[in-house]
Amino acid sequence: MQKIKLSKAQTAHIVSKIKAYFNDELHQERGGFEAEFLIDFFAQEIGPYFYNQGLTDAHTLFAEKSEELGYLIQELENPVN
Repeated sequence: MQKIKLSKAQTAHIVSKIKAYFNDELHQERGGFEAEFLIDFFAQEIGPYFYNQGLTDAHTLFAEKSEELGYLIQELENPVN
């Protein structure tokens, strides 16, 4: 899996969310630098679980749609005498 690359805007948005969470829920202040380290940690340590779940979900959807497509193709068959 490749390392996740976030844009500066995405990083800034996530940093603000992390800082707000720590402040509101844990009553702790975190700086932007600390929040960026948390982003990197979560991406590296937890990200693969979410990535793998996304692949599993995509595979399940693909299998379902492939089965539907098979039925649709069968419906197009012409009767043979």
